[in-house]
Amino acid sequence: MNLPEPFVRRTQELLGDEFPDFLDALDIPSPVSVRVNDKTVYVPSDDKVKWCDSGYYLSGRPVFTLDPLFHAGVYYVQEASSMFLQQALSQFVAPDGVVLDLCAAPGGKSTLISQYLKSGGMLVSNEIVRSRAFILAENLIKWGNDAVVVSNNVPADFQRLPSFFDAVVVDAPCSGEGMFRKDAGAVDEWSEQNVEMCAQRQRDILLDVWDTLKKDGILIYSTCTYNREENEKNVSWIETALGAEIQRIDTAAFPQITVSDKGYRFFPQKTRGEGFFLSVLRKTSDAPSLRMKKQEKRKLKPEFDETELKNRLKEPGDWKIYSDNNFISAFRLKFSTEVELLKNNLHIMHYGITLCEIKGRDLIPHTSLALSKSINTEKIQQAEVELRDALLYLKKEAISLPDAEKGFILVKYRNIPLGWVKNIGNRTNNLYPNEWRIRMNIPAP
Repeated sequence: MNLPEPFVRRTQELLGDEFPDFLDALDIPSPVSVRVNDKTVYVPSDDKVKWCDSGYYLSGRPVFTLDPLFHAGVYYVQEASSMFLQQALSQFVAPDGVVLDLCAAPGGKSTLISQYLKSGGMLVSNEIVRSRAFILAENLIKWGNDAVVVSNNVPADFQRLPSFFDAVVVDAPCSGEGMFRKDAGAVDEWSEQNVEMCAQRQRDILLDVWDTLKKDGILIYSTCTYNREENEKNVSWIETALGAEIQRIDTAAFPQITVSDKGYRFFPQKTRGEGFFLSVLRKTSDAPSLRMKKQEKRKLKPEFDETELKNRLKEPGDWKIYSDNNFISAFRLKFSTEVELLKNNLHIMHYGITLCEIKGRDLIPHTSLALSKSINTEKIQQAEVELRDALLYLKKEAISLPDAEKGFILVKYRNIPLGWVKNIGNRTNNLYPNEWRIRMNIPAP
């Protein structure tokens, strides 16, 4: 690998005698790892990621596009080092907390956070770039946890929500040194000037979002880079300029992780993963009071039966129903105040479970309901399909269900929901989202 001379010099100063091993590691292919959803029992290998209960290494890189379980959210392809977030959450964040993942696309850390919180806490998953926010929403819908809000906002917008979050995760945009062996473009774009620019941008992001964190709340700050400017020096700035105290993660079971003075480092010559840095801090500065805005009243149109809608979900008494822009959604009733505040202050792209779309007088069931872990399947027609029909369905092509009754059918593969069709007798209307469809050719049987 042809590395920039300034990067070589700086990293050699950082690693000392370990630098030759580091260079050798960059010539080894990156490991492939996935994190498994708790919506089903699925064990992809016997090679576990040590610092994440649901993480596994694969022996090679399969064609994930041709695996219906991938599209159904049974697992997420995620770089192993970043799964260390589980340790920070489990040691410092209450599972009933309200958490912000600020720079969340494409969704690896958000799906991990939502799996940790489940329905006990609530996650706000944000992405500033709109096209990436759609991908983020797709991945969280496929993961299937319900207490999730996806927003498309700049960090400064969260100043409208002072003292709102118990924890904030900032996986900051960075110079990407830790991804050099996976992304040749990152090598070409690297410069010392870019390192300084990234470090300043990270401080700007943290400053914008700091007041949304409660006093004694937890900040989890991470990057995929090696240099001290974007890592330890920025953590020192958080301590002094913003008012925070470093929290120490117990890593006794993971000696391969490098403990630095301000956080935890992953180097490819020591850990099976890419370069990564993470630090946990507790906010010690005073936090502003939450200013409640007048909340808009939202009511369903009277012709829709809320009881029938809630009965599509497990624990029907635990939900509040919302109607927005021809879509009907459900969110946990216990978070109704928080949801209203978020809807009034942020640009929300998805929240909770989208139950259905209103088309004329019809309610068309939504894929979000199909993939939700909270769907009540007792009164729903279902059809199991084999691999080829599952892939045809995911390409949004017509499939035949000759033994199914007419009406809306939940399509399953290996007993895992994929989405809906409307069976009209001699054919089905495929209701899979067009923007999610598989675009590659399916091999002949």
